[in-house]
Amino acid sequence: MSNIQRKGARRIADISIDCLASLNRGEIETANLMEWLAVDQRFLLEYILQQNGRIHYLKPILVLLDQLQKPTVNSINETIGRALLDLITQYRDNTFLTILSNHTADLVRCWATYTVGDDKQLEIEKLLLSMRPFAADRHFGVREISWMAIRNRIALDLERSIAGLSLWTVEKDENLRRFASEATRPRGVWCKHIDRLKQEPSLALSILEPLKSDPSKYVQDSVGNWLNDASKSQPGFVRALCNRWEQESDTKETQYIIRKALRTILK
Repeated sequence: MSNIQRKGARRIADISIDCLASLNRGEIETANLMEWLAVDQRFLLEYILQQNGRIHYLKPILVLLDQLQKPTVNSINETIGRALLDLITQYRDNTFLTILSNHTADLVRCWATYTVGDDKQLEIEKLLLSMRPFAADRHFGVREISWMAIRNRIALDLERSIAGLSLWTVEKDENLRRFASEATRPRGVWCKHIDRLKQEPSLALSILEPLKSDPSKYVQDSVGNWLNDASKSQPGFVRALCNRWEQESDTKETQYIIRKALRTILK
């Protein structure tokens, strides 16, 4: 059962018993946010570990989950992914990481983004390369979690990260272009701010400039939101950039981005 063939329920209570059972066994992807929130990740984890002969991984992960003060879908996701990195490293079990990274279930692939993203042995260039499949994933949830999984690393190595991500802005895949923008948003959503970009947004011009007239609305929304983030601390920079873009790029795409960028300033 693919997501193209079905629509997700509007409320968690409306998800059918059979559908929820399939989601909890990792047999299908979630179709929308309601299904994503409904999955029992503990059950899914135990099922996947049992299925792959790694049930001994379960107990140490559950101990960490039990220590979460405010368990949310995201915090559970992150805890599982990072715990799996420790176990995969301990048991030299890269085969299991491959299984997770290519699993049918989107939430399992989300775990894998944190497993990859928390690997401090990887230099930022290799980390970005390892994250590409997740950034280009077919599922919205995996794409969102992928940038969240490495955002702290990006912030800690900002110049090299921006240099690497600027190359993604010319990729054919709109998901990769959008990742370059979304991962570096100064304020972002559900994540820590990147204080340096709040004060020095010009550092990311090598990412923003190539996207100023991007044909994808998915990318346009991200760029507009990026600049709106920056406008809250550096309104002069955003006004000046939008004025220049308006002169340089007389397209409906650029106009749309400018409107989103200036929405807070013009309130």
